[in-house]
Amino acid sequence: MNIAQTSVMRPENHELVRVAGLVKHFPAENTDDVYRAVDGVSFKIMSGETLGLVGESGSGKSTVGRCLLRLIEPTLGKIQFEGREVTGMGKGELRQLRREMQIIFQDPNASLNPRMKVGDIVAEPLVIHKIGNRAQQRERVAWLLRKVGLAADFMKRYSHEFSGGQLQRIGVARALALNPKLIVADEPVSALDVSVQAQVVNLLQDLQSEFGLTYLFISHGLAVVEHISTRVAVMYLGRIVEIASAAELYLNPLHPYTLALLSAIPVPDPKVRRDRVILKGDVPTSRNPPSGCRFRTRCPIAIDECARIDPELRETSPGHTVACIRVEGYESARPVESHASSRG
Repeated sequence: MNIAQTSVMRPENHELVRVAGLVKHFPAENTDDVYRAVDGVSFKIMSGETLGLVGESGSGKSTVGRCLLRLIEPTLGKIQFEGREVTGMGKGELRQLRREMQIIFQDPNASLNPRMKVGDIVAEPLVIHKIGNRAQQRERVAWLLRKVGLAADFMKRYSHEFSGGQLQRIGVARALALNPKLIVADEPVSALDVSVQAQVVNLLQDLQSEFGLTYLFISHGLAVVEHISTRVAVMYLGRIVEIASAAELYLNPLHPYTLALLSAIPVPDPKVRRDRVILKGDVPTSRNPPSGCRFRTRCPIAIDECARIDPELRETSPGHTVACIRVEGYESARPVESHASSRG
């Protein structure tokens, strides 16, 4: 069996992931309270697309990604991967599923074992799943390193010998080792310089085209998300408040929180001024979120009804859903989980 240059082209436009009513609560120390990190999140991801998941720190983005992979156990909700119920899987089934779902971590330095050579780090998934013999695994590692823009002989070095951008490329190579269908990219460029960020994002796009990959791309940088995403979901305090195609969201944002996030994107032209939406106050704690709409305590257009109505995601136009009672047409719109448009 030759595993060195194995890659799989996959059909697009079928539902790969379905998340319904995902909840993850963490206990508050020495109390009966809980932190509602994720509190009723639903979405779909189609094969071959990139769903960008954005929001401020503490909004629950990374928790969603880790629950999806069952790196942490959900409190409630259902997660399906190609129709298979992930939340009900035992250790044996979950071990097999690991071959199809991988993660790229935020801090490439912290996610790589400093005591292992790069070749052993990238080969570790192959060893764990007993794929190929030692020579085939080394050949596969060399091929993967070249695919991510690194020299094959880098496999003989240790992680401390590389720059941040090179370390993240090694992390990408490790994630690709088993030919996964889905990769959760958990803020994969936030720890990198801006010029290196662009290189890594372009690499991820090239690999997606070549291998038919599907991404859940988690980030608080909306400029990066716009560049790579097919669709974008916006999270605030454990909930998704808006989801649409990337083009639609950046052209026609509806939720006031989305408007505030977009207004904070730097403009490269010093002659162009952007009207900033300045949010007052701090993000409320997920231990005791506000009643009604969770964003109302910082929202510039909040009204009295926002304190008693907890808005659902509703489709206001094809593929564009929002959770805000003040959006025109919201009342007549139909509630949805979250629609997944086809790529392109």
